[in-house]
Amino acid sequence: MVSGVDGCAGGWLCLNREMTTGRVDAIILPHFSQILALNPRPKVVAVDIPIGLPDTGSRECDLGARRFLGPRRSSVFPAPIRPTLVATSYLQACGIGKAADGRALSKQTYAILPKIREVDEFLREDVGRQEWIREVHPEVCFWAWNGSNPMGYPKKKRPGEPPLGKAEREALVVPRYGDWYTGAESDLPREAYAYDDLLDAFAALWSAERILLRKAVVIPDKPQFDFYGLRMEITA
Repeated sequence: MVSGVDGCAGGWLCLNREMTTGRVDAIILPHFSQILALNPRPKVVAVDIPIGLPDTGSRECDLGARRFLGPRRSSVFPAPIRPTLVATSYLQACGIGKAADGRALSKQTYAILPKIREVDEFLREDVGRQEWIREVHPEVCFWAWNGSNPMGYPKKKRPGEPPLGKAEREALVVPRYGDWYTGAESDLPREAYAYDDLLDAFAALWSAERILLRKAVVIPDKPQFDFYGLRMEITA
């Protein structure tokens, strides 16, 4: 079994695929550590969250991913530096960032800081878990899935615009996962996730399969390591 995981309002949207039958089960995990309770334990978990945090500066994997994505490069916002994990407010996080690194934290990054902290603590308990828990970024996954071409439209539409980004991504997801995609939509509690969370989780699942088969792209070629020995890389 392999899993694709994306953060959502209810916690973590987790798609589990049995590789022998192709079956995909969709669940919401309130806590990331509950990945250990899955039976069988996944051979690969691909999760959309930064893994490995620098003390200062930018991660090479983020910079490399932005170069690949072209018009979608703004979707890869810089991972926070490790000192900001202790922040309990946006102003405090920005102050820590400016003092340590000369730059504030984006509001998008601060919004997922609790989830970054959750996964970081889980992996630091056992760094060996990173052998089967791997960082992905959905737009990089879709880039690889789309023949090394970035998506033409943002995944979220503005009010009054047609959902072109959703349709573009579904054009990749539906032919491969079909009824499992529509089944996940009906099985999951609607208030717990957004439509783009589900698409992102399927992109992560697609990459998890590639990781298992050793067909995945890894950015950069030679990863950096953070203070705790966690690899800083993005896989697709």
